[in-house]
This record gives sequence, C-alpha cells and structure tokens, in this order.
Amino acid sequence: MSTGNKPKVVVIGGGTGIPVVLKGLKRKKIDLTALVTVADDGGSSGKIRQQMDVLPPGDIRNVMVALSNTDQRLVDLFQYRFTVDGDLSGHVVGNIILTALAELNENYVDAIDVLSKVLRIRGKVIPVTDKPLILKAEMEDGDIVTGESIIPLQGKPIKRVFIDPSDVKPLETATKAIEQADLIIIGPGSLYTSILPNLLVKGIADAVVKSKAEKVYITNILTQIGETDYFSDADHIRVIHEHVGQPFITKMLINTEKVPRELLFPDDVMQVEHDAAGIKQLGVEAIYHDFLSTENRLVRHDGEKVAEALLKMLSNYDEKE
Repeated sequence: MSTGNKPKVVVIGGGTGIPVVLKGLKRKKIDLTALVTVADDGGSSGKIRQQMDVLPPGDIRNVMVALSNTDQRLVDLFQYRFTVDGDLSGHVVGNIILTALAELNENYVDAIDVLSKVLRIRGKVIPVTDKPLILKAEMEDGDIVTGESIIPLQGKPIKRVFIDPSDVKPLETATKAIEQADLIIIGPGSLYTSILPNLLVKGIADAVVKSKAEKVYITNILTQIGETDYFSDADHIRVIHEHVGQPFITKMLINTEKVPRELLFPDDVMQVEHDAAGIKQLGVEAIYHDFLSTENRLVRHDGEKVAEALLKMLSNYDEKE
C-alpha cells in the first residue's frame, strides 16, 4: 500500500478504452500508472512490428496522448495518420517516433521515458512486458486463430485466448506498480484482445491477485462483434476469472444510462446486458451510475464521472491536499 501523500492508482488495459479513463484521472491528486498491452498486430503497429520485431507502439501512443499536457498542435502531429499511397500509408507519426526513439535509446522503456518528457505526461506509462506478444485464440469449434487483429473477424465464439511466448516475464516496474497500488483498475476495453493479454502475463496476474487493493473492472457499455456478442456484464467477469484461474475482481462500474438506438452501430452491436444475479453470485460489488458519454456521437464512458466514482473508493484520497 502507498505510504506517501498521494494514493497510487494503476490502470490496466489497452485499445481505445483506457485513454478515456486516464483523461479523467490525470488531473486528480494521485500517483497514476498505466500498464499497457503489447499484443497489437494490426494497422500501423502491425506493419512496424513485422518489419522491426519491436513492441507495437499504438496502444502505448494512445495512452501517452491521453496523459499528455502539451500544445494541442504537438498532440495532433503525434496522432497524424498518413493517407498517401505507398509505404507510409496508414502509419501514425507517433508510432514512427516511438520506434525511432527505441532504436536511439537502450530499449523501448527508455524511449517512453524520453517521449513522456516531451509530451509532459502526468503519470507513468509502462508496457506489461518488454517482449512483443502474439495473441492466439481457441474458438469454441476447436480452431486455433493467431493474431490480435484477426481473432474478432472469425464470426464465432471464443473459448479462450493465450499468449506466445507463454512464459514471458513482466517488467519489474510493472509488477512493482501493482504491488504498491492502492487501487487497481481494469478496462474498459476489448475483453479478449485488450484486457486479457495483460493478465495472461503470469507475473502481472499473480501480482494483481496478491494485491490487497480494490480491483475494479469497468464494464464495457456496448458488446463487441466477434468478441463479446450477447455478453452480460457478469459474463465479462466470469471470462476474466476463468483465464486468470481464480476470482479477484472486487468491484465493477456499470453504466445505467440507455444508449440512443441511433448510436448502436453496426446493427449487431448491443448495449451490454445487466445480470444482477450473476454479479452477486460472483461476489462482486456493483456500482451503478450514468457513465455514458455520446460526445461526437461516439458511445464512450464519461471520464470525469468514472474518475469521481473510482476515487471514492480511496480512503486516503483528499482532493484538497
């Protein structure tokens, strides 16, 4: 547990989910750490990873942007995606910069440290491991599918996901952050491809399970085609616990606001069903609130409302400090 003035908060995930939460938390008086997945193999990250065998930079880049406090023009440059024909097509400037810095420095972690100063980020960003992971899935019909970006495209239920190499070691700074945490937050994000790859790194899962901190899962607002079709909120917890091998999540945040029908797209996407009985059976405390944001007609969590709900769980948090 934290012995300093500021409570220590760790957020675990990847994709587009956790940046929303981080934006809500970054201005709070907490010691904030984001632990980020390294299993991405699609888009610009996938191309860079194929050519250079480095950590995929996309999820790390998005988290760093969420925590940045610099000129918006620099952020826009960092997030700029080339739309030209040729080799640069689809590449994001920030991904190229991160990869170049990794080449110029001792390792990827040093590159993140350098760029953290440039972007003036509040908090720390740590990959769960310094080895790029290959995510694989066993489907319910027995097929084995390889690739984080390929798995959701199969159109059939997932039985389990696993990583290669299976014995990869977590970064010591990542496990230390978990051990010292006063609050551990998981998600929101793609269950099988953004959340679970972190917890499949055994040292990360072991540290989370052993921690005495509250472990909070932020339930996705919508189902995700190819991953969580027809899932309830309780189903998410069951899948996480099954993959880790034991129950450990103590609380979950659940949005109570109905999503406008016109924002449910594509057509197969639905609002995640609430299963109160299932959650109770799992021994998880449900925290209900209107967490919905539809800014720019995108269904997201409201980062500020989520941050307020999370910080109420910290007995040593004082906004006035």
